[in-house]
Amino acid sequence: MSPIDPIAGAAPGAQDPLHPLDSRRSVPARQLGEPGPNEATLLRMLRSACRVPDHGKRVPWRFLTIRGDARHALGERLAALTRERDASAGDAAIEKDRMRFSHAPLVVAVVARLGADEKIPEQERLLSAGCVCFALLQAAQAVGFGATWLTGWPAYDATVKDWLGLSAEERIVGFIHIGTPRMQAPERERPDPTALHEEWQPS
Repeated sequence: MSPIDPIAGAAPGAQDPLHPLDSRRSVPARQLGEPGPNEATLLRMLRSACRVPDHGKRVPWRFLTIRGDARHALGERLAALTRERDASAGDAAIEKDRMRFSHAPLVVAVVARLGADEKIPEQERLLSAGCVCFALLQAAQAVGFGATWLTGWPAYDATVKDWLGLSAEERIVGFIHIGTPRMQAPERERPDPTALHEEWQPS
């Protein structure tokens, strides 16, 4: 199959082949409600999300799903931890942590599996896991859901990692919040690729 020239345009009435990429939007977690994807749809989305570059076929990622009452239980732990660590934390900060995982009906933690590897640098494996996060955002939107990729302090906290059962060689790359959008995410200004692109020539 020959490449499609998006500048020349698709056939009359056909959709721009790059439309799925150009139309991607992050929906704020607070604007993601029920219903979320069922198990079969989630697995289908994860199957697509796994089709990312993976040098050496290391599969350097795994998924943790957080949904139902588990979301609220994790939030209560976060609120208690914030209160324990910072006696001056205000009610707003504590409530933000309590509700951090309670808005979207489903949160998928993408976990990078790193550690020693004689052939594949850690950075390549970490970037592969990052690609999974983006691919999962695309998959969610493709089947009609909204999603957003968040981290925040819980993604980097040793106690939270312990709660979630991560090993010392694992790292949370992102929490992907998924649900039904309550709003149409507005477009925002995007970078101009002509300002970011240059051609290298040998000197």
